[in-house]
Amino acid sequence: MSAFIENFHFLRPWGLLLVVPAVVLWWFARQSADTTRRWSRVIEPELLRALVVGGTSGPRVGPHDLLLLGWLVAAVAVAGPTWQREPSPFAEGAAPTMIVLKVAPSMTTPDLAPSRLDRARQKIVDLLKLRDGMPAGLVAYAGSAHLVLPPTQDAGVVVGMADALSPGIMPRDGDRLADAVTLAAKVLRDGGQGGSILVIADTVAPGQTEALRQSAGHLPIVFFAMAPAAAVDADASLAAAVSALDAREIETTIDNADVAAIARRLADAPGTPATSEVERWEEAGYWLVPLIALIGLLWFRRGWVLAT
Repeated sequence: MSAFIENFHFLRPWGLLLVVPAVVLWWFARQSADTTRRWSRVIEPELLRALVVGGTSGPRVGPHDLLLLGWLVAAVAVAGPTWQREPSPFAEGAAPTMIVLKVAPSMTTPDLAPSRLDRARQKIVDLLKLRDGMPAGLVAYAGSAHLVLPPTQDAGVVVGMADALSPGIMPRDGDRLADAVTLAAKVLRDGGQGGSILVIADTVAPGQTEALRQSAGHLPIVFFAMAPAAAVDADASLAAAVSALDAREIETTIDNADVAAIARRLADAPGTPATSEVERWEEAGYWLVPLIALIGLLWFRRGWVLAT
């Protein structure tokens, strides 16, 4: 009971202002309906009591009183009484992940059959199946970075958009990984849900190292090296990029061990959902609707509207 008293409040307290016109109209209605009051101005009170038949046996609760009651209950309902929280239907249980996918000619190399880009798409499918319900977004980059999809829980949409990407549709050739990571980080910050970034690339241009140091801020990054292990180990620029991003590097495998490792890393990513987005005060005003309807039914009584 103490928790109820502490938490009880109105979501829309301005709705209680509707009580003011209700009381004013009720008072005027009572005055106009009192015929005895009007006659008392011209007839002596003692004589008036003798002339009035049934003047003191009127109904205790008249239509105007019931109208006032219904109006007051409706005003409370509009004000939105509440005393407990409920989860928001739009709250997401897992921290989102922005997938940064390199879509450049080098990703068409067939050393990871059928190609590096096709293998990346397959790994994205496996990851979304393993992390079912994880909101995921997509950024594609080559010589420029582009937001393909903001975080969504619809894995089919993410996979469909990834399948539609190819080097031929990218505006410019090149390697602008720093721009892509910066764009992904901005999307996560704007969403206010925390999250992490998954970079899927085969190589990184040497000139990107310095820019990468400031691209992601403090967001956790997983770098999924989409190239044969020998090529990854011999690529000094890729190692420098991973170090600049302070990322966890994971090499591709023929089984799902790489995807499982990524999933574990992403599961540990901190989420920072705002309380107002995850929880909201439960609306309780609608529970008063049956009472308002019951009061309204009394107006269908024969002669009720004409009662005084």
